[in-house]
Amino acid sequence: MLPTDLLDRAHAGRCTKEDATILATAPLPELFRLADELRAEAVGDTVTYIINRNINFTSRCIGTCRFCAFHDPDGYRMGIPEILEKTREAVRTGATEICIQGGLLLDMRLADYCEILESIKSEFPGIHLHAYSPMEVWHAARDGVGVKNALDALKRAGLDTMPGTAAEILVDRVREKICPDKLNTKEWASVIRTAHRTGIRTTATIMYGHIETMEDRIDHIFLIREIQKETHGFTEFVPLPFMPHNNKLGSEMLGSGNYGITGIDDLRMHALARIVLHTHIPNIQASWVKLGTKLAQYALHCGANDLGGTLMEEKISKSAGATSGEYMSPAEFDWIIRKAGRVPAVRDTLYHQTFHKQTFHKSLIKNCPPGGV
Repeated sequence: MLPTDLLDRAHAGRCTKEDATILATAPLPELFRLADELRAEAVGDTVTYIINRNINFTSRCIGTCRFCAFHDPDGYRMGIPEILEKTREAVRTGATEICIQGGLLLDMRLADYCEILESIKSEFPGIHLHAYSPMEVWHAARDGVGVKNALDALKRAGLDTMPGTAAEILVDRVREKICPDKLNTKEWASVIRTAHRTGIRTTATIMYGHIETMEDRIDHIFLIREIQKETHGFTEFVPLPFMPHNNKLGSEMLGSGNYGITGIDDLRMHALARIVLHTHIPNIQASWVKLGTKLAQYALHCGANDLGGTLMEEKISKSAGATSGEYMSPAEFDWIIRKAGRVPAVRDTLYHQTFHKQTFHKSLIKNCPPGGV
């Protein structure tokens, strides 16, 4: 049985690192039961998802991340017309959010990042633009621009929220081995804090299941909690299992007989996140692309309350070996959620409220300029 004082702290949102260490090896039924209780306490039985589209505008990248299977020196780069056409297609099918991320390009400056946002907003002022990781912002802020100035410019151009990716594991000892040229933990946290203070909310992520330890994972989650207590800017926490295929880091792991993360580890990670972040971040997302639809469905009984988005075009996980597809329809989301004994609801990016998908879609179209869809 879990200690009573640990349970009391968990319900109060005061879980300690020592508590998390105990939970990391706790019997699964007790761990999952606690996580499910806290999920019900925080958000009830509603499970949400968003109708959105991913646009990964380039696969070229100057980065040296050893876990990446997406970057390709000779890969594609979309122009504004192609980005706009993909946005039009997304809006026609009911998307309310466009998520934009891409590789780092030597010739791409802040003005280029802004141009993408401005082009979409000029045609679709009602669409929500969820764009650019902290690493992309850091890249756009080079040449003396500065992170605050870059974020101000991006916000004026139409940036609504940011994905809290590029986090991987927020422990520099690990980052030096898996992404040595990426911004470090302090720099990532600084970009996020600045975004929140600029009025740009973000998600928070963790990429686990490679060379990090459980202690590293716990440190990461507690750093996220610390930032949230300061800024209240995170909308959700998304555990992302490392995909070991088609990348250098994964090849080394597989070659040594390490086949990556297991389903049990995935469920434990979601449960641990729910417990540590209780009362701080209400939404824990299970990525159906990374986990597969069946395990993501089970995660709804281990602390998760959100399944992410329809995506329409997911490239990054697919390139690393994900086999769950690039699109899931609202009908399938509803079916999966109901079969888990929960109540499905379409949400907006900020989780402010849920909408009936047809009503929300008509509202979005109504607010677009003539010919916008």
